[in-house]
Amino acid sequence: MLSKFSKNLIIDESNQCVSCGLCLPHCPTYRVLKSEADSPRGRIALMNGVANGRIALNARFIQHMDRCLTCRACEAVCPNSVSYGRLIDETRALIADQSKSAAAARKSNWRIALERLLLTQPMRLDRLRRLLHFLQKREWLRGLRKLGLIEKNRIFKFIAQLPVVKFPYAAAADGENTASNNGTWRPVYPAQGEKRGEVALFLGCVARVTDVATLNSSIYVLNRLGYTVHIPRDQTCCGAIYQHSGALEQAGALVQRNKKAFAEFDAVISTASGCGVQLLESGVAGEQGKVMDISQFLMAAKGWESIDIASLAQKILVHEPCSLRHVLREQAYPYQLIARIPGAEAVPLAGNDQCCGAAGTYFIDQPEIADMLLQNKITTVKESKAQYLVTSNIGCAMHIANGLYENGIHVEVLHPVTLLARQMGLEL
Repeated sequence: MLSKFSKNLIIDESNQCVSCGLCLPHCPTYRVLKSEADSPRGRIALMNGVANGRIALNARFIQHMDRCLTCRACEAVCPNSVSYGRLIDETRALIADQSKSAAAARKSNWRIALERLLLTQPMRLDRLRRLLHFLQKREWLRGLRKLGLIEKNRIFKFIAQLPVVKFPYAAAADGENTASNNGTWRPVYPAQGEKRGEVALFLGCVARVTDVATLNSSIYVLNRLGYTVHIPRDQTCCGAIYQHSGALEQAGALVQRNKKAFAEFDAVISTASGCGVQLLESGVAGEQGKVMDISQFLMAAKGWESIDIASLAQKILVHEPCSLRHVLREQAYPYQLIARIPGAEAVPLAGNDQCCGAAGTYFIDQPEIADMLLQNKITTVKESKAQYLVTSNIGCAMHIANGLYENGIHVEVLHPVTLLARQMGLEL
């Protein structure tokens, strides 16, 4: 049975939809599938029908809900301000409650166990870094892929395509940066020169292994500008993966842990826009605190007049993640950050209003649709003839980079702060 609370919430919010259809051309799945049931308007009608008991919560209903990327492009253009993101999360929570229905088959038991093992205790991912680095150095993962032994498993295939694992660096007192001997994060990275403030850095979960370059770069740039960076040991996954799969209780537990970890800090910096949205909307930084995307924070920071930045006379493609564009509405900051590099020309990637298909774990759960959306990005990148593409979300970066690799296109995909740090002298 539907819980009364969720039922009433879904009915009340879905009733705000006037079925105008302005959202349809902005919905990636509607554009690809041409199905009303796979549009925001159609899904909202289905949600309302289930909540009112007119439609059965069956496998077909679940399929239409699972096909949603939660990109929230529809929410950004809705004239009636329907909270679609909350609607789809609550609906998926209802689906997850149906343990004996088709919902039980949405995730395998081993994947559920893996999420519990790693997402709830992301420090375990830190310990896996050396193992993954060892396997990469000997090219065993790519060897397995060449033999066709992991092609059918989306997750193993994804792991085999991960960029070379890097390690947290230890910032020396003289400003020289070297790799940490034990591969762990220091609790504090002191400001260099005139101290302008203190911030906390959110590490995330998967990013601890796959996006160390961005985290290192953020610490480096913040230190150079005079900010001491704190790495709270007790921080954990932001909870977005649980939130968008309907596991609201598990997501809430992670939120509470992060609230305690970041309680004493007024500024919490996120390097992944998807995590940033979750941290912001769940109130992790508290009423007095502030969650900010790294690009936004750096553009407001002072001290740039004392920073030397090497020129880079290149066209830099800028991908705008859905979370940054549709929810945070902060897509302008990466362009401004790249503009600090002499000679660099920041150019929007064509089709930035459409999702790349990564969408958290969507590329694993809905690979066919994800690949269709990705192919549009690959085509536009290829036509651009650029050498660099920057994006502010690690999931998008890995998804697009994998697609480029599979198509033999040699374009470097990185975070804008990583490119900036490189031009400032950081060697990763």
